[in-house]
Amino acid sequence: MAEPEVLVVGAGPVGLTVAYELARRGIAIRVVDKAEGPATSSRALATHARTLEILFQMGLVDRLLPLGQKVEHFSIHQRGRCLLAFDTNYTKMPTRFPFSLMVDQVRTEGMLREALSEQGVEVEWGVALDRFDADEDGVLAELRHADGGTEKVAVPWLVGTDGGKSTVRKALDLRLLGDTTETWLNADVVITGSDLPRDSNHLLHTGGGSLLLVPFPDPGKWRVVDTLDIEGADDPEVIRTRLENKISRALRRRVKVADPTWISVFTVQQRMIQRMRVGRCFVAGDAAHVHSPASGQGMNTGIQDGYNLAWKLADVVRGHAGDALLDTYGAERVPIGEVLLGSTEKATALVKLRNAALPVVLPVGLGLLNALKPVKRKVEGKVIRGFCGLPLNYADSPLTTCDPGYEKAGIKPGHRVACDGASERASAGWRAMCTELTDRRWSLLGFAGDGSPADLGAMLGRVEERHGAAVSVRTVVREAGDRTGPGPMADPGGRLAAGLGLRPGDYALVRPDGYLAAKGRIVSAEQLLSVLAGAHLIPSLEPADTRSQSGE
Repeated sequence: MAEPEVLVVGAGPVGLTVAYELARRGIAIRVVDKAEGPATSSRALATHARTLEILFQMGLVDRLLPLGQKVEHFSIHQRGRCLLAFDTNYTKMPTRFPFSLMVDQVRTEGMLREALSEQGVEVEWGVALDRFDADEDGVLAELRHADGGTEKVAVPWLVGTDGGKSTVRKALDLRLLGDTTETWLNADVVITGSDLPRDSNHLLHTGGGSLLLVPFPDPGKWRVVDTLDIEGADDPEVIRTRLENKISRALRRRVKVADPTWISVFTVQQRMIQRMRVGRCFVAGDAAHVHSPASGQGMNTGIQDGYNLAWKLADVVRGHAGDALLDTYGAERVPIGEVLLGSTEKATALVKLRNAALPVVLPVGLGLLNALKPVKRKVEGKVIRGFCGLPLNYADSPLTTCDPGYEKAGIKPGHRVACDGASERASAGWRAMCTELTDRRWSLLGFAGDGSPADLGAMLGRVEERHGAAVSVRTVVREAGDRTGPGPMADPGGRLAAGLGLRPGDYALVRPDGYLAAKGRIVSAEQLLSVLAGAHLIPSLEPADTRSQSGE
């Protein structure tokens, strides 16, 4: 076994994402977790649209989709009436996954572990990180095994994905700042007689507070969040009876609630750190920020952290990029964490529904909204924006640049390169782009056609010679079979070019995570090489690999 380049501490969904992305990029790693084995109890449930896009790029989304329940609505109930059912509205956020997928985190982790195992990496259970020392050359970690034995391991890099009580975060003296607010109760139960549609989350106003019901893919099973009553959590019969009475009263029909399979009382926290890198050490997920569960952001944000970090760390370890690339991890993800704290705070206020006037105001306000369809549609879009992860962008990232005059047309630098399902089906260019997004490398697209430089192919070929191991260089042509330059990608009708806001003779640089890093006019090969240098990429000593490095 090769000596590990990276030690990943924590084998939840975030650690598994980091580990899988590093492993499939050829980085030798170890993954340790102090738990005796995989989690068996339920935790996070929702996988949102942006995370599904990431799993597509990782080559794993088709494994997860059959395990889950699609949710495309949010319904509010009071006194036996469904006052309003919000639909999804992704019209301003094109995606091929316009829904949330409800999957028990246990199953999500199982899928990720299986994929990681196929890369030749197994999680080392019962192995805890006791302490570590880090300097500019690497990290010396002391691991304690389940039998009490200890081991010292030297690695160049350490990633802490070890949760809200992170040993790594504490050792690095990174402090979680923010508030703790509500205390809520979670219970996973099977409910019969509710007749509630399972493609929707349901918020039941109960008078003094509310219950949030989220469907599992299992028949009749729901996650119930009680925002008011938390007593008796150690007595499943007390919880079962109370939930049965509350749900029956809110729906004005008798339901049956089975014994809970999981009960948890938790404090709603809104806290984060201000740095996510200290030298050769990083933190991600709950180790870096904790959110209210009201909109299901914790696991999704953590997976997005892990994905952002892993490709950058892999590029640096393999010598494709300079160390400065790793500074962009915190520069990008800390502001994202701040944005999400604001959105989850609003979601928390919505879910708890504690206001004495609500029994009167709620039916009137929601009834009016339901009657004003255009207004309702706008509200639906705003609600979706708050939790799907699609609007989050890196426009202010140090990696994002744009030639003057290219800021407004098409996809903006720093934003996702994405289309909806209809565009993918209708456009060969977008289909090719979706496939390109599964490549583990950066993508440099040069658009051929009337008005492009006569030596475009030679320019792109030179870039490929220098950076082909780290960058997929593609020539976007109008007709299949056109061999203008390296890696021809057909875009008949120009729909991909239009979506990006580009013309023949323009270029687009897409990051490995699918965000547009730069776009503008092609002047020379030296200019394109300068753009890559600005992204901290280093000409590789490895032979150019023009084969697709996809996640399949």
